[in-house]
Amino acid sequence: MADIECNFIDGDGRPQLGQDRQHLCGVIMLERQLAEILGPKGWSPAADSAPWSRDWLNRYGEPPLGVARPISTAEVAAVMAATHRAGVAVVPQGGNTGLCGAAVLGRAGGVILNLSRMAGMEPPDPAGDSVTVQAGLVLARLHEALDGTDLMFPMHLGAEGSAQIGGLIGTNAGGSQAFRYGMMQDLVLGLEVVLPDGTVWNGLRGVQKDNAGYQLRKLFCGAEGTLGVVTHAVLRLHPAPRQRATALLALPSFDAAVQYGRLVRAEAGEFLQAMEFFSETGLALALNHVPALTWPLQSRGIAYLLLELGAGSPLVPLADIMTALLEQGMAQGMIADGALAASGAQRAAFWRLREEQPEGQRLEGPQLKHDISVPPARIADFIAQGNDLCNGIIPGVRINPFGHLADGNIHYNLTPPVGQRDFAGHDAALGSALAELATGMGGSFAAEHGLGRSKIALADALRPKVERGLNRRIKTAFDPADLLNPGVILADTDK
Repeated sequence: MADIECNFIDGDGRPQLGQDRQHLCGVIMLERQLAEILGPKGWSPAADSAPWSRDWLNRYGEPPLGVARPISTAEVAAVMAATHRAGVAVVPQGGNTGLCGAAVLGRAGGVILNLSRMAGMEPPDPAGDSVTVQAGLVLARLHEALDGTDLMFPMHLGAEGSAQIGGLIGTNAGGSQAFRYGMMQDLVLGLEVVLPDGTVWNGLRGVQKDNAGYQLRKLFCGAEGTLGVVTHAVLRLHPAPRQRATALLALPSFDAAVQYGRLVRAEAGEFLQAMEFFSETGLALALNHVPALTWPLQSRGIAYLLLELGAGSPLVPLADIMTALLEQGMAQGMIADGALAASGAQRAAFWRLREEQPEGQRLEGPQLKHDISVPPARIADFIAQGNDLCNGIIPGVRINPFGHLADGNIHYNLTPPVGQRDFAGHDAALGSALAELATGMGGSFAAEHGLGRSKIALADALRPKVERGLNRRIKTAFDPADLLNPGVILADTDK
């Protein structure tokens, strides 16, 4: 790197002196270094940074110094080393589909490190049931690449068309099959990570059993980019189902859904692949706003369940198992109406009714999103008590709970009352009340979306001081200067 001379003259023609001058000089030098490291395709200055600067909900994001878009681990390491020397903050960014503001800047002047150009993958290893990928690979592209290989990556979520592997690791994503295959940390066998000072840790070991010290790979899962930048991952694959049975059910209550869920888990066992629940409110929003959605049942209910079984062997009588489950549910009054998917197209249509609900609610107008988990047996209790709490704060607020019945994850989203344009300043009160309710039930106010910037105060208030202190000590051990995603998970030390 060539030496860069940096001179500043003030309005009177006199040289500027002091720390401000040094800082400005350092920033200009850093911009030139990053442009040289990354080239014109890899470095976007502040003036061109708008596509990456704000979060998906447009709640967070400050103007960056620029956006770095590297194509290799070596470039990531060079960027991290340069920013570390300059004392400039870096925010790792994947598909920027997060809901807690973790992938954009909390204060102006840092560098956004976008991994989207690092989207490669190696051929799957069928003997080891694994695949090595770069962090910028979009989840849907991974699914497509595995089609026809008899292997699958069992992570499915609504944003899979834009969510990237690195971001999924950073948030320890869950999805609709987490109860069976685990969270992202259970699907990661090895990682390559660039640390805040540019040092590279190569932990790309494709083995399930590796107890040679602390489980570093799991420490980076859920760290939201605060400890290091994931560049490659070895992911665990599973045999793809060779047959599926999918049903859409209407139920008279959420209590009935919880009871039926117990029956299904007991009877379907290892063949159960998904149990997604949603409400009449969410269904109505999706049907009202999303084109091409149709309701296939003769009647409507209070609660709905999307049930899917899968088997790797064609010898398993999957249709018979599903039919028996539906007959038992109807005989016991837990199911009011239902339909079995007769084709792949109908299965996809059933899933769209569940997956398009966030879009339907977005198109309705302002919303508040809450990512809650409680023990599965308490789902109906949480929904009932949450309804009372929210209506006590804003009478008539529209509540859209949906999520994953088998693991207790509730996406508890709110829309203002009909005719009201916002939440009348009660946003924080609603979030606090729901977080306290979940915590009191032995659950979490950050089930699979992480803390980001939006839930730090809740964590400080509702999690033990010992736990928060341990988080701070881990952060300090990896990033003593607090330059990597400052203000995420833990409060920004510069504020």
